[in-house]
Amino acid sequence: MNRKTLVLPAVIGLLAPVLAACGGSDSGSDGGDAIVVGTTDRFTASKDAPAPVDPAYAYDVGTWNILRQTVQTLMIQPKGDGEPVPEAAQSCGFTDSGNERYACKLRDGLKFAGGDAITAEDVKFSIDRARAIQSDSGVFALLSTIDTVETQGDNEVIFHLKTADATFPYKLSTPVAGIVNPDDYEKNKLRDGFDVDGSGPYTMRADVKGDELVNAVFTKNPNYKGTLKVNNDKVELRSFADADDMGSALEKGDIDLMTRSMSPAQIQKLSDASGGAVDLVEVAGLEIRYLAFNTSAPAVKSKAVREAMAQVVDRNELVSKVYGSQAEPLYSMVPASITGHSNSFFNKYGDPSVPKAKSVLTQANITTPVKLTLHYTTDHYGSATKEEFELLQKQLNDSGLFDVTIKGEPWATFVPAERKGEYEVWGMGWFPDFPDADSYIAPFLDKDNFLKLPYANSQIRNTLIPESRREADRLSAVASLTNIQDIVAEDVPLLPLWQGKQYVAARDSVTGTAYALNSSSTLQLWELGRGVSG
Repeated sequence: MNRKTLVLPAVIGLLAPVLAACGGSDSGSDGGDAIVVGTTDRFTASKDAPAPVDPAYAYDVGTWNILRQTVQTLMIQPKGDGEPVPEAAQSCGFTDSGNERYACKLRDGLKFAGGDAITAEDVKFSIDRARAIQSDSGVFALLSTIDTVETQGDNEVIFHLKTADATFPYKLSTPVAGIVNPDDYEKNKLRDGFDVDGSGPYTMRADVKGDELVNAVFTKNPNYKGTLKVNNDKVELRSFADADDMGSALEKGDIDLMTRSMSPAQIQKLSDASGGAVDLVEVAGLEIRYLAFNTSAPAVKSKAVREAMAQVVDRNELVSKVYGSQAEPLYSMVPASITGHSNSFFNKYGDPSVPKAKSVLTQANITTPVKLTLHYTTDHYGSATKEEFELLQKQLNDSGLFDVTIKGEPWATFVPAERKGEYEVWGMGWFPDFPDADSYIAPFLDKDNFLKLPYANSQIRNTLIPESRREADRLSAVASLTNIQDIVAEDVPLLPLWQGKQYVAARDSVTGTAYALNSSSTLQLWELGRGVSG
């Protein structure tokens, strides 16, 4: 097997614009059988979440990757990352000096996949719908800075913002801002099931067993008009129960490519091997893992308990024993490669220290050992998650200050439970909505945050987040962003653990694998083709 490391421009906050290749549905296709892509993402329509792929509800990396192929947005993150560029729009920009009025002109001849023309009213309908439904996933909060949406004629949309938001172009590139047809989506109700209709590069056929989508077949949309060059006619996204089954399918040739989530052992094996018909490609990644706290729960309501946990957890041991070179310790919710990152947790707590943790608990009159349960999901972030939580449990219990139980649940059960506040402490991963520090702060700490955290800091919400969003030059936002991270380290509503790399493993006959994922873990199926891999 062969290993390739893709060298791309570093992701440093808002990068200089990189122009996307201009193309359409008639570009770059070389026919042939469907390219089959494996994933361990599971897609379930349940009683608690009956509309997993509705743009007004979907808010995880798996369902967003279905929508990215099928539902078009006004803006898009370009190949190789960078500031977003127009997609369904032919032009967009702020029209005032205060970053509070944002206008977009639609591309000529836009159509939904079914043939209906797209107008500015359809864009307004789609944005207003997501804002009005306010689904419990919290994805609508990405559009929270919008005051009103105005249309002028059939092809111009104007967004009037409540406050300055330099990150707004990025938010218009996310699936919650996807353009949907009012004939297919009700104004005030989510669309149950797995049907998706839009104007993106593909249409989708969902193969469903019971309540679960097992295969998504993406076929090139002949009516697509946008910036993307589509290099294939058909891609099948196949869901596997675990990484081992996915890896076996790749070895047998049943699939052509696999992405998330490969196990650390698989990645190491592929990395060490030489020769063969499979390439391992390492691409830039911005994934993080962290613990979240229900600060209203009795066991962790006291800040001293959370501080003591932050003082005991050994990130270096966690990374080295579970993930090896595939991850790095993280001392802030903002990754080290993003403008505005600060090592706030290391600055406050330093190296792990049981005596310091004991002192914190003693001063707060906390009886030890503190009993609590750490919850994790068994089928969403990869097979190493269980091992990670077993080690966290051992670290905390070995301190003598905690009596920790761990409990794993499938994603379909885990998410509704944490949103209802049933967990004291739970582990999550985060793939950014867009590559900016705001995407690691506002979704957790602002009003209507997607975790439904009871923690609320008025300085962060009312002063620091708005301050940071006023700065189009993200270097000018560093002071506000650092202050936010310092407050998080002080109050510990969240405990960052590590940031990871991401990988693609593909057979040599597949081209475009270097761009199959961007740094935000967006699956870019249109980049894949058949040929001789370089």
